[in-house]
Parts: sequence; structure tokens; C-alpha cells
Amino acid sequence: MKYSIFALIGVFVASMMITPALAHTTVEVEPFEIEVGWGTEPPVVGFRNSFVFHISEPGETQGVKTGVLSAFQNLEATAKFGGITKTLDINSDPRPGHYFSNVIPTKTGSISIELKGEINGVAIDVDVPIEDVESTAVLDFPPKTDASSNQDVAAMKNALFYIQKDLAEIQSKLGGVSTDSGDIDAGPTYNFAILGLSLGAAGVILAIIAMIKRK
Repeated sequence: MKYSIFALIGVFVASMMITPALAHTTVEVEPFEIEVGWGTEPPVVGFRNSFVFHISEPGETQGVKTGVLSAFQNLEATAKFGGITKTLDINSDPRPGHYFSNVIPTKTGSISIELKGEINGVAIDVDVPIEDVESTAVLDFPPKTDASSNQDVAAMKNALFYIQKDLAEIQSKLGGVSTDSGDIDAGPTYNFAILGLSLGAAGVILAIIAMIKRK
């Protein structure tokens, strides 16, 4: 029974130590293993991120790899998006063999990293695809829906309808007021009412236009 309890504890501890695998791409150019990906995944438009690199080679112990120091001394990294390219400024991570380049993705779609040059005399010429950049919808919670957008438009149209209704009511009431007496001057009252309702209608219309452009 004691052994069973210790076994369960061991499984629990091991499960707590498991970290999710990153969607990085690894290529091999003997004797080097080159891993490329994003620092934060999934990459999202408008959010600061970084291209990350891990370059390793076989170590003294069989099956154990060690990080390659100064790997980008004669190696150039270029980010490619369609026909657009950008030569990256590479920074060294404190961990041996790890490097990064800061970036803010501005468009959704596919990006690849081209590596050209040499590492310790070994020629490198590879084009490595990495995870696609996604829109901010991947982070939205609760998710936006077309139904809520339609409800907003309907509410604004309803408000505009009531403004038009109030305007018609004012016109009908003022139509029955006699202005022959010098004590009653309906002209300024009517003008102010029309001005107020017109401003309200304009506000509703501008709100609808702004909402449509935002979505």
C-alpha cells in the first residue's frame, strides 16, 4: 500500500513538471539542429512578440546536445511575409544556443524565417516556416458575434425612428397653434426643437457609421 501511495505521488509530481510543447519548427543541417518559432504563441496582430531560435549540436555525452555560442556571427536571419522581407537584429539569450529578435506582427498570415550564412564553417541556407499570425479574435472573451452587432444596429435605428416621430409630433402640434396673438411666438420654439432633434439624429447616424467602421 505504501509503495502504491508513493507511486501515485510520483506520477502527480511528474505531471506537474510537464510543460506544453511549443509549435516550433526544427530543421537539421549537420551537425546542427536549428529550432525556430515565436516567443509567445499563438502570435497575435498588434501584440509584442519575438522570433526565437535554438541552435544546438551534439555534446560530449552521446544523445545530449549543447547550445552553439555566437551562432549568428556569420549567419543572417531574414523574416519573409509574401514579397516583404526584413533583416532581423539578433539578440543572445542568457541560455547557451538561444537567440531572439523582437517584433510586433502587423498582419495576419504566414511568415517564414530564412537563414543564410555559416556556422563554424558549415554552410547554412534554409527557409523555415513558423506558426501563422492570427487576429485578436483568438483572444476575445466572450467572443464577438454577428448577432450582437445586428442588435446594436437595430437599437440605433429604433432610436432614429423615435426622433423622427417626435419631430412629426412637434410639427403637428405647432400647426394648430395660432400665432395671431402677440403673446405667442412659436417660431423660435419650433426652431430650437428642430435643432435639438437634428443634433440627436446626427449623433445616432455618426454612431452607426463609427460602429460599422470599427467592425
